[in-house]
Amino acid sequence: MSSPIEDYALLSDLETAAMVGRDGSIDWLCLPRFDSPACMAALLGTRANGFWRVAPRAGGRCTRRAYRRDTLVLETEWRSGRDAVRLTDFMPPRTQSPCVVRVVEGVSGSVHMRSELRPRFHQGRVVPWIRDAESGTVAVAGPDAVWLHADGPVYLPDRQDPTVLDFTVQAGQRLALTLVWSPSHLPGAPASLSVPAETALKETSDFWRGWTARCCYEGPWRDAVVRSLITLKALIYAPTGGIVAAPTTSLPGCIGGERNWDHRFCWLRDSALTLSCLLRSGYRDEATAWLNWLMRAIAGDPAQLQTVYGVGGQRLLHETEASWLPGYERSRPVRFGNSAEGQFQLDVYGEVLDALCLSLRAGIPMPPRVWSVVEALMGHLVRHWREPDQGLWQVRGPGRQFVHSKVMAWVAADRALRMGESLGRNGSSGQWRALRDEVHREVCREGWDARQGSFVQSYGSSALDASTLLIPRLGFLPARDERVRGTVRAVRRLNHGGFVRRYGAADHGVHAVDGLRGREGTFVACTLWYADALAATGHPGQAREVFERALAIRNDVGLLAEQWDPDAGRQLGNAPQAFSHIALVETAFALSSGPSPSRRSPAASGRR
Repeated sequence: MSSPIEDYALLSDLETAAMVGRDGSIDWLCLPRFDSPACMAALLGTRANGFWRVAPRAGGRCTRRAYRRDTLVLETEWRSGRDAVRLTDFMPPRTQSPCVVRVVEGVSGSVHMRSELRPRFHQGRVVPWIRDAESGTVAVAGPDAVWLHADGPVYLPDRQDPTVLDFTVQAGQRLALTLVWSPSHLPGAPASLSVPAETALKETSDFWRGWTARCCYEGPWRDAVVRSLITLKALIYAPTGGIVAAPTTSLPGCIGGERNWDHRFCWLRDSALTLSCLLRSGYRDEATAWLNWLMRAIAGDPAQLQTVYGVGGQRLLHETEASWLPGYERSRPVRFGNSAEGQFQLDVYGEVLDALCLSLRAGIPMPPRVWSVVEALMGHLVRHWREPDQGLWQVRGPGRQFVHSKVMAWVAADRALRMGESLGRNGSSGQWRALRDEVHREVCREGWDARQGSFVQSYGSSALDASTLLIPRLGFLPARDERVRGTVRAVRRLNHGGFVRRYGAADHGVHAVDGLRGREGTFVACTLWYADALAATGHPGQAREVFERALAIRNDVGLLAEQWDPDAGRQLGNAPQAFSHIALVETAFALSSGPSPSRRSPAASGRR
């Protein structure tokens, strides 16, 4: 059985990521990119689907672990009586081939250690050919090869299996193990194998500390904010600037259920909100890189705008099911790819234009074609904003007139008008202003339920939706408006165990909105939006309580998944989830600065 989701820590080299359990096992690793096929997939199956464990031969969970302060360098310790050992794991930010370095140090006494590597290429399916080489051991299958090198003496408990290494460390001794990926057709060992582990460790630590030093947040939750910002940085694909929603796929929103999605791609919602988060935290370079990625990704006919793209901007993300993987705690199907690429989601136009407007106001250099993109997107929106869509939750049922989608159509028109004023481009302002006003009137008329005193999920529905909490943040209505206050009061009915569901629970096992079976957890981001809304409507004490409750469900190294199950007391969904950490940072800023006017930030990420 897989370890709890909260048992996993994240490693990243800004191009891919590994998930490390408290038992010293890397159970998830895709090489060479976030969206590449996994070569270690025990997270979604069994040890037979690939892992790399470095730990005392006696086994067991660690007694302590933590990231080195202001870095993504993970330290894990095991203690037993007088014997203690420390494992330091990290992935150097990519300069050559992707690699994972694991340094074992004796702290006290003497500890017998074992490294057991079981690569399984093509999503945990293909057993590679393994051979000894001058620089270590190499495993090859199809286009992929991984090289394992030890910089100290080891011995093989099984001469027929060079991927299992035993060694002993005394107090003060160290041994480094380095795993490097390379294309299988290239001759010889990759150059990364020759970099001393201590050199790589210093450079990696210096990189992260230099990066975190730029954070401008100085409030009471600085440690939590910095950890979330590091996590967001770790999810950026550095060569292009694209930002993945999470480094994992198919971690379930319901244990044993079918709400299992692949989040290793770049959603415009998640990415746009990340842009806002990074800019307000002092990180302009990442915002500029993402803006350039965006302009490349959405190039073409605005009618073909997608909600999600690959890290390189690719559009085809065909969704398949991996029948050979039993799934996390038998949660099936296991999915690779995401069919949300083909959905119509009206709110994405608002996300994009909000991000462009925010970038312009922040002084980010605008690509030359930005205004033509604005005009093209708005032209398409004028023609299609009345159509039903799948909404920010990307429901797989029939399209609806989702209130949040219409609010985001208003956001699109509002931001386009603001940009036009800043750039001196007012040719279409009359048409866009008319659209903005019409959408506003319609949402206030069709999206309002007078009986409940609240905005609802979709026109004609009485269902509540946590996305309506974003109305004041987006500037659609001021927080002092009684309709906003009524909505915040009504959303309390989505509370479960002190946390907030995205919408109501399923009836009779199947949810009417998304057509999927089974319950799901509360959403971390929705809970944090609720804290924001409480603060904005004059309840700072309650807001702080909700925020502190959300902080308390982070795992021992400060990471958040997409969801939280208050009944079982465990994390659910893909992890770490970008929009959970974005929401944490945004709420920390909001509560640190006290009541403030609308921040005009992008809307929150949708979920599959």
